Formats: sequence, C-alpha cells, structure tokens
Amino acid sequence: MEATEGKESEKSSGDECSHLGSGEADTSPQISAENCFELLTEAKRCGAQRDQDRVYGYMSDHYLTVLRTPGLFGRLTAGERERILARRMEGEKVLAVAETCEVLDRGGSRENSRPQSPLLPGMEDSNHRRVFCLHPESQEWEVLTVLPEEVPDKGSGICTLYNYLFVAGGMRTHPDGRSKASDQVFSFNPRTGLWSPVRHLSQPRCQLRLVSMDGFLYAIGGECLFTVERYDPRADRWTPVAPLPKGSFAVAHEATSCGGELFVSGGSLFYRLLRYDSRRDEWEECPFNESRRRSTDMVAHRSLVYRFDVDRERAGVSVYKYNTVVKVWHGGAFFPLLNPLPFRCAVLGDRIYCLNRSQTLQFEVREGQEGYLPEVLPPPSEARGSLVPFVLSLNRDK
Repeated sequence: MEATEGKESEKSSGDECSHLGSGEADTSPQISAENCFELLTEAKRCGAQRDQDRVYGYMSDHYLTVLRTPGLFGRLTAGERERILARRMEGEKVLAVAETCEVLDRGGSRENSRPQSPLLPGMEDSNHRRVFCLHPESQEWEVLTVLPEEVPDKGSGICTLYNYLFVAGGMRTHPDGRSKASDQVFSFNPRTGLWSPVRHLSQPRCQLRLVSMDGFLYAIGGECLFTVERYDPRADRWTPVAPLPKGSFAVAHEATSCGGELFVSGGSLFYRLLRYDSRRDEWEECPFNESRRRSTDMVAHRSLVYRFDVDRERAGVSVYKYNTVVKVWHGGAFFPLLNPLPFRCAVLGDRIYCLNRSQTLQFEVREGQEGYLPEVLPPPSEARGSLVPFVLSLNRDK
C-alpha cells in the first residue's frame, strides 16, 4: 500500500509541475515567445530553478523577439528585464569588422580588391561579404558570419544595439548599371548566428550614419538627406525626429553618441559639431573645431568625443577631443603614421581601435596615457573593400 501511495504521489507531482523537455541544456524546442512567460510562471511555482534558467536563457538569446511580443516583456518584472539583458551582454567582448564593397575609401583613397579564398561552406561566391572577429587570445581574425545577399553593395549604416548587429540602408547597383538607395534593415544575432529582417526605414538612405543610444537606433542623414529617424525595437517602428539643420551635412558626416546625446560632425563643413538632445528633440551648434580637415571617424569614450583627422601631407593623424561636460575642444595632438590612410574606429575597453584594410592601430585613452600604442595588429589578411569595425559580446561556450 505504501509503495502504491508513493507512485500516486509521484504521478500527482508530475502532473502539477511539468519540466521543460528532457532537461538537456542544448535545445528546448517547446519554448517560444508565445509560451515562455507561462513556462516561466510554472517553473517558479514548482521551484524548478533549472527550468527557470532555461527560459531566461531563451529570452536572452531572443531578446528582440521578447521585446516585440505583446503581453510578454510588459509582464516581466524590472529585475527580470535587467537579468535577461545582462545575461545577453555576457561573454567575451571582441572587435569585429564587416566588409563593405565601397570602391572609394573615406577621404578619396582607392584600394584594389584582394582575391578571396573560401573560409566557410557556401562562401566560394566572391559576392559574399564577411564579418570577421578578432580572437582575444590568439589575436587572429576569424569569420563570424556573412552579410545577407540583400544587403546593398555600399553605403550602409552599421552599428550594434543590445548585442545585435544592425545594417541599414545603402546603395544597391542593379545589373543594368542603375543604382538605387535602399530602405531595408537587417539584424544579426550572435547568440543564434542568424540574420533577420527588421522594419524598413521610412525612406531609402545611402551613406547614412546608424547610431545606437538609450535603447534606440538613429538613422542620420545620408546622401543629400537632412532627415533623421529613430527605431524603437519594442514597437518595431521607425519614427521621424528633428532633422539636421539645413545646409549642414550633405554627405560624409560622422556621428556618435555620448552621455545620452548624439553628436554629428564632418561633411562639407568639417569644423562644425552638432548636438542632438532627445528630450527636447532639438539640434544645436557646439563650439567649432579648429581643424579644417575632413575627419576620418569620430567615436566617444566616457564623456569625451574623439575626432581623428588624417593628414597625408605630414604622414600622420591629428586627434581632437571634445569634452561634452564643459563643452570645450582639446588637443590636436599629432601622431606620425607609416601608412596614413583613412580608417574607421571602434571603442573596446580603454582602447580605440583604428582600422582599415592595411592595418589595425590601437589608441590608448586611459587618463594620463593617451597615445598610439607601439603594437600594430594585422587586419584580416584576405579582407576586401572597406572595413567597418564594431564590438560584440560572444559566448564561446554556447
């Protein structure tokens, strides 16, 4: 009788608290955006910590889907939202670069393409543009993914948000030679290795700047465009915000975010710097920069905006800093370079990586130690076209 009662008790307990799948850590096909909140609630009720972790892991791995699913993100507690986002940002922060098919590098220099050798299955077609990541220990470049074929040939905006890579707009060249700006947007999820389409821009843009700030994406300007639009990943919607002042930047501007504000420079008026206040939805003029040269890129670190101007005549680069707190420019420090070609920048820790297809420089930005470091990392050996750098967090244990 006691044995029978024990079996009935086990059966009753199993009916009340059903575990997710077989308990294997690698797959849980029954978890989806539509049912994960109910599964999480059930796991909490039964005290099944392992099942809770699996649901949190799913939400972290599919964060954008969770944001966009009605009745899911809004039902999570503030602590749970912070937990799944923090989990998503865990892992090794690595420098990564995307190949673009720009014919002309920034600043007007021309580089010849190098032949590609296949590195991944299906990459034998030379039209595939790759995304490389730099392995922190070996300091060697590895292929992370390839850009979707639908991504235009050139002029796309690229940035990261919530540890997703976003690629927006660009100029697609058709077989008949016609070129047309694109409004398409794609995202890459390094947790799943998958690309997904995102809501289209409200208008086609080429040579735009794509910047993330405070949980939003900003598509800034473009060729002969002064309009700016903002993407809300929770609503999956682009909405217009205040446009750039007329006559400021027809093309080739730089943009970055710092302290909850957008900063835009470059273009045809090289010395200008504009600041966007999202709370007031307004652009305002900042103090002018003394340089009259075109900047090769501009990035932010803490409260400082760093602007890099390549000077080929003197074979080097000038670095200017704008303090966003006291609103003052500093510097103009000059650093000689053996190969002063235009480059793009990305911030990783206390270093700014300045990268083109010929070299990868490291600029130290810790207080009291600013300057280029002696070690120069090699770029991806078989990279083609121009390279756009960014930072992703990779979980190599998955």
